[in-house]
Amino acid sequence: MKPLHRHLVSTSRKVLCTAALAASLTTAAVVTTAPTADAGEAEPGPDSPQANDRGNARLDLPDLVADPPPQAGSGAPEGASGIPATALDAYRRAELAVGAALPNCKLPWQLLAGIGRIESVHASGYGLKADGSTEKPIRGPRLDGNGFASIKDTDKGAWDGDTEYDRAVGPLQFIPSTWQTWGADGNGDGNRDPNNIYDAALGAGLYLCAGDRNLSNPGDLDKAILSYNSSREYVNSVLGWMRQYQAGVADVPNPPPGNYPTPPPGSLPTPPRPPVTPQAPVTPQKPPTVPPTTPPTKPPTKPTDPPKAPATVSELAVVGEPKITAEAGSVFGSAPKVKAVLSDGKPAAGETVTFKVEDDDTSGTVFEADGKTSAVVKTDKDGIAVAPALKAGDKAGEKEGAFTLRATLYSQGKGSSTGSQPFTVKFTGTVTPKPKPAPVVDALGRTGTKPLSAVQGSSFVGVEVKATAKGAPIAGTKVTAALVEKDENGKWVPVDPAARTPFFKDKDGKELHTVTLAPTGADGLVTLPDLFTASAPGANATPVAPGTYHLRLVTENGVELILDLTVTAAPAA
Repeated sequence: MKPLHRHLVSTSRKVLCTAALAASLTTAAVVTTAPTADAGEAEPGPDSPQANDRGNARLDLPDLVADPPPQAGSGAPEGASGIPATALDAYRRAELAVGAALPNCKLPWQLLAGIGRIESVHASGYGLKADGSTEKPIRGPRLDGNGFASIKDTDKGAWDGDTEYDRAVGPLQFIPSTWQTWGADGNGDGNRDPNNIYDAALGAGLYLCAGDRNLSNPGDLDKAILSYNSSREYVNSVLGWMRQYQAGVADVPNPPPGNYPTPPPGSLPTPPRPPVTPQAPVTPQKPPTVPPTTPPTKPPTKPTDPPKAPATVSELAVVGEPKITAEAGSVFGSAPKVKAVLSDGKPAAGETVTFKVEDDDTSGTVFEADGKTSAVVKTDKDGIAVAPALKAGDKAGEKEGAFTLRATLYSQGKGSSTGSQPFTVKFTGTVTPKPKPAPVVDALGRTGTKPLSAVQGSSFVGVEVKATAKGAPIAGTKVTAALVEKDENGKWVPVDPAARTPFFKDKDGKELHTVTLAPTGADGLVTLPDLFTASAPGANATPVAPGTYHLRLVTENGVELILDLTVTAAPAA
């Protein structure tokens, strides 16, 4: 089974560390990994150590603590079940946290409550405190194969107080080896403690969601619960409590601890073993005589260097510019990038980075692919994580909008007992308003009234036209001017390039029949270049013949103006 890398997202550590921890449900620490194509390889199944027969933590309590009823006047629905306030808060926070990073899992908090009810009655009787810890440790039977599974010690007694065999620990009854992989920091205190119901609830949620499971699918839900305890009776019990809590629940005060002694490691009661049928006595045989031999001399053991601690993530840095800008309603051209680096200086590949849009006043900047405000991306072989394409919010008005894009990576600190460590960087996003659409020109006219006339050999100079919309001048309008004539159908068409008509000149003196004028000014006016009727000496010396010619001016939106150009004969010498 491939280990699943875990990463946390916490957007409000101050909230998580206050005394009002149980009342804050707006944010939560998240430990997870993004659903990927190979996520099924990390999915725990019925062969997981957690799914073994691990007994009942409540064996050290002489009486099962009854479910406390909701207090009168609490506003709970009729027939609602009671859950200690801290436990209920932990389940709900775990649902929010897992939902933020693994929205496809659809984890209901009532499922966690069903497991917590069966495993420890929500830590009732153990002195559940407001911070999620308990006054009495919660430990299941010793897993030495005597009536339960046999699991040799994996935590050196760190969690279960037993250095020979493992025990399930905490209100959600985690096997220590399972906790080593799935342990989470649900209350943001920097520790991953299976005896704390906030941490345990979040770790259980992540464990149940592993392998791209969708818990709204009955098949996935069934597999998830079986991976927690491979027992059909256990599955039915959890589902029964889950449905009861879905029908109505109320928080009740945390019950006080029971005055029961906690047995020392190795002395918890275990179910009686089945009777053994006595066998007929067997006469022992005399072992054969073996001549003594001289034991071989063992070479001195060479001391080995202690193993090096595995490298962990030590830095998350912005790659490129920390500022991104786009026009309202458009996709950002540059993709935010971050790089994760290990403590040995190498790239941190395969780490999970969560990008989240926060403090947004742009009317909805989201990731273009799914329209959500968060996305989970894995770092590549170079330690680079690139955010998916962002679409700017369609903010109305003339003012700019802004938002923050937060990239967060939590390193679980393999081999460390200090818990997870967050690495966070921010990008500043700016959304500029859409430019106002230019008014549509509806009229194009010449400013003068005198007919346009030029003597053969001279030029038409200073011809000026004006673009307007509803009588108001329009700036920035582009106009194309071309010499035209009518075809046999009476339509205006460009003149034959070889025809001898008035003409414009380019910067090199080449004769042109069509030009694009400079944009109109703030007054809507533009002056045409000179129109010539004769070429320079040495060029085409034939002057334009006397007559009437036509110049068509057209705006970008198709408004047209036809000007008549009259060329008169030059006076006799």
